[in-house]
Amino acid sequence: MALLHRATLRPTKLELLATWLPGRPWYRGPAGVEVRSRGAYRFDDPADAVGIETMLVGPADGPVHQVPLTYRAAPLDGADDWLVGTADHSVLGPRWVYDGCGDPVYAAVLAHAILSGSGQAEQYVEVDGRRELREPTMTIVAGNPGAPSTGGVRPTADEDATLVVTDSVELVVVRRPGLGAVDAAGAVLSGSWDGQPTAVPLAYARAR
Repeated sequence: MALLHRATLRPTKLELLATWLPGRPWYRGPAGVEVRSRGAYRFDDPADAVGIETMLVGPADGPVHQVPLTYRAAPLDGADDWLVGTADHSVLGPRWVYDGCGDPVYAAVLAHAILSGSGQAEQYVEVDGRRELREPTMTIVAGNPGAPSTGGVRPTADEDATLVVTDSVELVVVRRPGLGAVDAAGAVLSGSWDGQPTAVPLAYARAR
């Protein structure tokens, strides 16, 4: 379960991404333009310390890009190359926002979601002391039992996907889902969203 706060983030997630995305090798679109959210899904951190959200975003007239994000209360050692930016959360304080492909917590929960079929976390917002369920903006599906532990991450990015190699699992995060084929194999996480009614591959996982 993901418990969301009624809060403001400055700069916003989309403002951070509009600045960060043009420097990625897999981004297709102009620099200096707003990006829009097309959908998002969340996973739970079992330790309840790291926020984990995957956003589908893109410029108004460009392709959809998949960006897994992790939100941390302090910098992640050794992950400077994967830092999207920092922001001020009106409830939780300073947040360090990372591309999840460089975060071992994201790698572990993604592997578990794909290989155990656990799916996305239910999202709740606290309103006047009550928890209200937030309807998801995406549907994701996965299958195949048996999720191993992952260990450290060794991520590399190319023009279509990011490969995350861990001690026990290889993960492939598709950066522009629905556009072209990604050379990957293994159990698949697929998803659909408004404007993409049929499910397309979002990520792959296979044991090493």
